[in-house]
Amino acid sequence: SSTADSSVIIQFIFLITYSTGLTTVSALLVLPDVAPAEQEKLFVQKLRQCCVLFDFLSDPLSDLKWKEVKRAALSEMVEYINHNRSVITEPIYPEVVHMFAVNMFRALPPSSNPTGAEFDPEEDEPTLEAAWPHLQLVYEFFLRFLESPDFQPNIAKKYIDQKFVMQLLELFDSEDPRERDFLKTTLHRIYGKFLGLRAYIRKQINNIFYRFIYETEHHNGIAELLEILGSIINGFALPLKEEHKIFLLKVLLPLHKVKSLSVYHPQLAYCVVQFLEKDSTLTEPVRRQVAERALYYWNNEYIMSLISDNAARILPIMFPALYRNSKSHWNKTIHGLIYNALKLFMEMNQKLFDDCTQQFRAEKNKEKAKLKEREEAWMKIESLARSNPQVSLSRTAGEQESPESHSKENLLTSVCFILVLPSLLMTLCNAHVSVSVCVFATFFSTSTLCVLIRLD
Repeated sequence: SSTADSSVIIQFIFLITYSTGLTTVSALLVLPDVAPAEQEKLFVQKLRQCCVLFDFLSDPLSDLKWKEVKRAALSEMVEYINHNRSVITEPIYPEVVHMFAVNMFRALPPSSNPTGAEFDPEEDEPTLEAAWPHLQLVYEFFLRFLESPDFQPNIAKKYIDQKFVMQLLELFDSEDPRERDFLKTTLHRIYGKFLGLRAYIRKQINNIFYRFIYETEHHNGIAELLEILGSIINGFALPLKEEHKIFLLKVLLPLHKVKSLSVYHPQLAYCVVQFLEKDSTLTEPVRRQVAERALYYWNNEYIMSLISDNAARILPIMFPALYRNSKSHWNKTIHGLIYNALKLFMEMNQKLFDDCTQQFRAEKNKEKAKLKEREEAWMKIESLARSNPQVSLSRTAGEQESPESHSKENLLTSVCFILVLPSLLMTLCNAHVSVSVCVFATFFSTSTLCVLIRLD
């Protein structure tokens, strides 16, 4: 056929010959123009030839002809897989996954915004991917592949595995929002079709969040990952698993403290709301109106006259709650009403108000001291349990249990004796048993504690 005849469609697709360093061109017909028996073979050839990569960054004007040929080939395959049935045969699966991996899985360039705080999505321009004309078509082709009615996850799971998912997740740190949007859709399709990968995907997303929260505080794809999780959370069955509740407490809530919260706050809020809609017991009910109506009593002259007449009894009762909420309540209106109530109390009886303030602070200091004492006691118990010789003996002589299990067992044993024996002594004494029994119990408890603490 003549090349000048436009009715004859011939597509030139390139093949790089690395041994000679030359570019050779082979003429391949368009897929619909060949016999059905030959389409699979031609499809595989096109997929393999589209694995050739071009330089769009350092020399964007190089190989323009061959770049256009690859773009046309990718566009053709997108249409072919979108409008034809029974074209995804078993030999196609490894070729498609390999072509996607070769084009997509790459080292991302260093971030132009390493801290993440200065980036303003409304004002700052993101760094766009130079090779996007090809990458976009590869993403579109792979999505059509996943969404095809002929797609069989049982065959694809041999090639779309945990390693593939991990490399896909690494691309979410791309600065190009167009790529992150395609990645979001691609990962969501994989999550929906591969049940065996769901737990792994959630785990790896959690790891990305942990690294973002506690180490780097920078990642370009947090909003997209949260958007994926929003749809995943929406599909959680009731009652919620403990794993999902831990995810809310350990991942979603700490995400609120990162300084770049504004970048992904809408997606984060949606995820949290999804959790609360599924299980309202995950949070305490917030009823600002109740506190507000109660504080309006301070605007009632008759109520205030009764309070004034009985201030010595009422103020010590009400002061702790008012003072505590003046520091911790979330609502600004409530803050104002509390300050007004405290001001009225102070004007009513300055000396009594000062006494209540000092007493409240003394109680707080006492609580802190008790808490510190309790923590130190537990640290001492844990230290003594770890230094127990039985632990070291078990490490050398026994392999049935781990050292951690022995340490926990000894710690629990120590705590049980320390907690139970005083109660036993009090019970014996209250029962008015003989002096000899009390002496024996005292001796027994002292000896046991000495053994546990190993006093030298």
